[in-house]
Formats: sequence, C-alpha cells, structure tokens
Amino acid sequence: MTYWALNAFFLAVAVVLFAVARIVRRKPAVVPVLVTLAVLLVITAVFDNVMIGIGLVGYNQALISGAFIGIAPLEDFAYAIGAAVLLPALWMLMPARAAARPPLTAAAGQRSAHSHPHQTHPEEHS
Repeated sequence: MTYWALNAFFLAVAVVLFAVARIVRRKPAVVPVLVTLAVLLVITAVFDNVMIGIGLVGYNQALISGAFIGIAPLEDFAYAIGAAVLLPALWMLMPARAAARPPLTAAAGQRSAHSHPHQTHPEEHS
C-alpha cells in the first residue's frame, strides 16, 4: 500500500465527517480552518524537513510519489490537511455541553444563582 492510498482513506474520512458536520450541525467557520491549515502546513514543512534531514525518519522510495517540498515527500502533508479538516468536524458533531448548574447553598440545600462553588459564607464558619 502506498502512502497516497493510506492518505486517501484518512482524508476521505475527514472530508465525509466535515461534510456531515456542515449538513447536520452548525457550519464550521471556513476562515479559521484555512488559517489553521496554513499554519499546520508551514510547521509540517519545517519539522518534516528537519526530521528527515537528521535521519529520524525515512521513506521507502517505492511507496512515495517522488514529489517533495524540500526533502519531505508531499504525502506527509496529507496529515496536516486531515487534522485541519477532521478536528473542527468532530468538534461540531460532538453534543453541546449542558449549561452549568448553580451550586447548592449550604443553608437550604438549594441551588443559588449567586453563590460560587468555592465561596464560603461567614455563617458556615461560626
């Protein structure tokens, strides 16, 4: 299996989940996704080239396309693209958190909108 075949599976899952998130839930904002993608691609370019350059990772030449950015194979950048698409999609598909409930008051055992969970009252220490 080539790196592109592996990437195709990973990216297909990310794109499908992103499409589902846009259809069934609120739409992920595109500009933040694009900004995140740009940052991830730059970071990937820098660090992949460093890691490959120092010999930390290597690639089977028969399994890569032969297209490079520096010395990093183009296939490596699919993971940055997948992360920038997949994570916002998963965030949108997760159920919303319930609103925080006010804490119990010590005296009445009732919830109060004015007390804080770590707040103490002078009458509690008498």
